[in-house]
Amino acid sequence: MNNPSAPRYAVGIDLGTTHCVMSYADLVNLENDEFSQHVIAIPQLSAPGTVENYQQLPSFIYQAHPAELAEGSVALPWTNKPLHLVGEIARNLGSKTPIRLVSSAKSWLCHSGIDCKEPILPTESPEEVERISPFQATVAYLDHLKNAWQHLHPDSPLEQQDIVITVPASFDPAARELTVEAAKAVGLGHTILLEEPQAALYSWIEKNHLNWRKQVHLGDIILVVDIGGGTTDLSLIAVTQQDGNLEFNRVAIGDHILLGGDNMDLALAYTVKIKLEAEDKSLQPWQFQALTHACRDAKEKLLNNSNVDTMPLVIASRGSSLIGGTLRTELTRDEVNKTLVDGFFPEIPASARPVYRARTGLRTAGLPYAQDAGITRHLAAFLAKQQHAAGELEGIKLPENSTFIHPTAVLFNGGVLKADTFERRIMSVLNAWLQEEHAPPARQLSGTDLDLAVARGATYYGFVRKGKGVRIKGGAAASYYVGIESAMPAVPGIPPEIQALCIAPFGMEEGTQQELPNEEFGLVIGEPVRFRFFASTTRREDKVGTRLNRWSRDELSELAELEVTLSTEGRRVGEVVPVHLCVAVTEIGTLELQAVSQKDNARWKIEFEVRSGE
Repeated sequence: MNNPSAPRYAVGIDLGTTHCVMSYADLVNLENDEFSQHVIAIPQLSAPGTVENYQQLPSFIYQAHPAELAEGSVALPWTNKPLHLVGEIARNLGSKTPIRLVSSAKSWLCHSGIDCKEPILPTESPEEVERISPFQATVAYLDHLKNAWQHLHPDSPLEQQDIVITVPASFDPAARELTVEAAKAVGLGHTILLEEPQAALYSWIEKNHLNWRKQVHLGDIILVVDIGGGTTDLSLIAVTQQDGNLEFNRVAIGDHILLGGDNMDLALAYTVKIKLEAEDKSLQPWQFQALTHACRDAKEKLLNNSNVDTMPLVIASRGSSLIGGTLRTELTRDEVNKTLVDGFFPEIPASARPVYRARTGLRTAGLPYAQDAGITRHLAAFLAKQQHAAGELEGIKLPENSTFIHPTAVLFNGGVLKADTFERRIMSVLNAWLQEEHAPPARQLSGTDLDLAVARGATYYGFVRKGKGVRIKGGAAASYYVGIESAMPAVPGIPPEIQALCIAPFGMEEGTQQELPNEEFGLVIGEPVRFRFFASTTRREDKVGTRLNRWSRDELSELAELEVTLSTEGRRVGEVVPVHLCVAVTEIGTLELQAVSQKDNARWKIEFEVRSGE
């Protein structure tokens, strides 16, 4: 490498809901197109006084009682007193005392109804347990990863490397901004964001090296199914051709579906709870949380070991009120298959859709989990909604009577799908739909590590950004719109009409910007004002400046409303400044919106990470 100040390594970070993984590759031999990467064994506490190395850092934080751990028992190689207990020790201690366990911070980052910087986790803990924000938890995971890197590579500071952090394809602009801000908080100011399904496909390309061209063909539609601990992420990637070379185009993403391994653990816990109650054994709320963690461990062992048919479950008791003290039961393979395979992957027709019920007016604070646990129903809805996603691409034709887009290949990702039973069921259901429409069956792409693929793919993307390998064309994951309130006389009970102005079309490439100089608006400064934003994963024909007067719920979904007070910049508080809009998809993969004064070119940035906590 000619430039001595250039980054030595490409580093990929999978900032997962339940696990974090870090991979890296040496960039020295790029001239020879050589690419070899490694997954870091991350030093972490597994128990008080015990440091071990694991390829995964569990995305958990344990808020220990001040007298719970002995002095010096939580020392790490880089500090004697870590600010947070992160990783394996948090998961282990939290399984015994769940009220002190912080989990699913990543899912909270995309929750539009909260302020992600407010200390709300653990959500159901008593007052004596210190709470932290989802943003702080994200910072804590990145800080641990950075320290682990520095410990293993003391001569190559992480902030000087090429860093790619992965996010769900369905992350909204605010969640992407918060992820970047968390990285900046630990000194990683030059990170790039990459969608997890794309990272999984990059890993598959790298793993198969030159043979990937034998497995996919021009006109293929690859369905990426990513089921992790907290989310189900669906994407479609089309195989096209440019100058005789095969190319990949990400043509569709799914909604942010909070449905994954955590839901499965909960379902198993309820199955066991019913069994215990049939034996006249009752569970306290804290015991049910402990049971959920025990079911997770038992599930993983049963699904990943065909020689085991039952797993014992032990739930501790705090006193003598329960007959027999500690509760003992078991989880069987049949219970796992019936509860999880049939419950989460039901055999349904392609016309089936997720079931939605009217919500209760009052409910406890929590994540907006998917109401329907049937992942195959969500898949059917996604494929139908994206029926015409690849219609404008050359070489891809869909039969006229089709009711959904026809995937020709499937790539699985996510720890949940390590269970072959789930993969087989999804392929069986999908191919039954395709057979009904006289389409050829989809084939399964193999050759990735479901736990490590996202981090490895992120690292390979660092290689691709140097002009090597094969790039997936992506850009903006949705079309984005800002709400424009019409000027109209006041009418009792009738709010002003709202138009949706397209500010960033689907696929708008990173590093590009668009201005709307002919669209003039009045911007209120110095006072709290609210902005409404919308997104669409289906409207591909809209251009920057397109105005929508009406739309269906399936076309546009409303994002979090932003409330901000824009600086006066020497003007009067409450002054209305004539402005036009400028929007950019940044190099790092975030959306940036600015209001530009028509008079003096002064600019106000609309910060997507600002959310109202209402």
